[in-house]
Amino acid sequence: MIDALLNALPHVFSLTNLFAVLLGSMAGLVVGALPGLTVTTGIAVLIPLTFGMDPLFALGMMAGMYNSGSYAGAIPAILLRVPGTPASVATILDGYEMTKQNRAAYALQIAVVSGVIGSVLSALSLIAFAPTLAKVSLLFGPAEYFWVALLGLATVASLLGNDLLKGLLAAVIGLLIGTMGIDISSGIERFTFDRLEFAEGIDLVVLLTGLFAIPPVLEMIEQASREGMPRELLKLKRQGSVMRDWRRFLPVWMRSSAIGIIVGILPGAGGSISCYLAYNDAKQRSKEPETFGKGNPEGVAASEAGNGADNAASLIPALSLGIPGSGVAAVILGGLLVHGLRPGPQLFTDHPDIVYGFMLQMLISAFFLIILGGLAATRIFGQALRLPPVVLAPMILLFLTIGVYAVNNSLFDLSTLLIVGIVAYVLDRLGYPSVSIILGVILGPIAESQLNLALTISGGRPMALIASPVSMILVFLTAVILFIPLRGMWKNRKTQEK
Repeated sequence: MIDALLNALPHVFSLTNLFAVLLGSMAGLVVGALPGLTVTTGIAVLIPLTFGMDPLFALGMMAGMYNSGSYAGAIPAILLRVPGTPASVATILDGYEMTKQNRAAYALQIAVVSGVIGSVLSALSLIAFAPTLAKVSLLFGPAEYFWVALLGLATVASLLGNDLLKGLLAAVIGLLIGTMGIDISSGIERFTFDRLEFAEGIDLVVLLTGLFAIPPVLEMIEQASREGMPRELLKLKRQGSVMRDWRRFLPVWMRSSAIGIIVGILPGAGGSISCYLAYNDAKQRSKEPETFGKGNPEGVAASEAGNGADNAASLIPALSLGIPGSGVAAVILGGLLVHGLRPGPQLFTDHPDIVYGFMLQMLISAFFLIILGGLAATRIFGQALRLPPVVLAPMILLFLTIGVYAVNNSLFDLSTLLIVGIVAYVLDRLGYPSVSIILGVILGPIAESQLNLALTISGGRPMALIASPVSMILVFLTAVILFIPLRGMWKNRKTQEK
């Protein structure tokens, strides 16, 4: 491995390939920061443009877009309560609250530093342990993935909402939405209302935009404020230093990065789960858990470190076994195949210069993020808050409409966006956490498909779901996570009775 890394270094640090990483990083910032676009979409559009290019140049652009796009989703999440990417939803919980407290610059600074730390540790794990860590994913079969999905649902439903019952009901709403479309086991259409557009369910981009972007815009319209944030509140260099407070954030960074790396290794999990688990871990371990969701900087640090740590880690099973750890990793696998590189153990022996070069590019792009994300993107996008809400609201609606329409070129998606947005606004007012809804949509189909597969393999025996030690550990963790808020509710009731 050392020889392969040394041989790859001259290629990676050539001006041409460094420019490729820089170019991809700049494009990723734009893709991630624009609501309606995702890193997966950006890389999917990029791949056809790389035909005929040198493989390392093409992979360098993908590496840059992957890391910077993952972070960039935090920019609109913090500033406007609009998740740029699905994995930035957890960042909204404290990031947007910090913006309302005039600490937007500090929140953005935390996001970029946390994302860089998570990305660097993830890239180092990819370089050092790719062949070895890939074996861990072999311990997980359909039953284990079913319990992983339930663990994610239990975690978010019980810990992110202020009310356990509302959190669980929101997760159930998400599960119901996730059942829309064609049943994967029988091929029968479910809850499509005889609309062909719902055959594959509600588009995730439409749902994300409706749940998280429309409600704050409606609130802006409702307030009709004609004054933006004063200029002095956006002096981004004068709102504290994350590195000066490193002792506070270091434990959160380390734990969240470890969670992101572990989740990334598991095929099919991805950043949408790792950021929630990292956030909940930080909340559980905090001495002031009640401050989470109200502008606690550790919530932003945990979410973004977990999100960043998932990036390179999700490529470990992708490169070693050809099994993607996330949707973005799956698209990158397609990029490898386009350039004649077949993922698997033979990739490390047949093309060591390219595969280890790509790993180094993931590491380099993380460092580029400090400059591009911390200095350029933060200052440019931060000025959005200076616009009066009465002007900003229609501008956001315009960009959202263009972004959603561009996904499928469908007016039906715009109608769905409007309905979802109005329902989300009502649920938001009633205190139902939108995060639980979206995770129910994401994890519901995963749980259903893995449950069907596990029962099919076992001949319909339910006990097969808890046959392995890994499954039993996951069941135990799910029970513990549900028990913690129930105990808190019981204690509060006893205190009120006294």
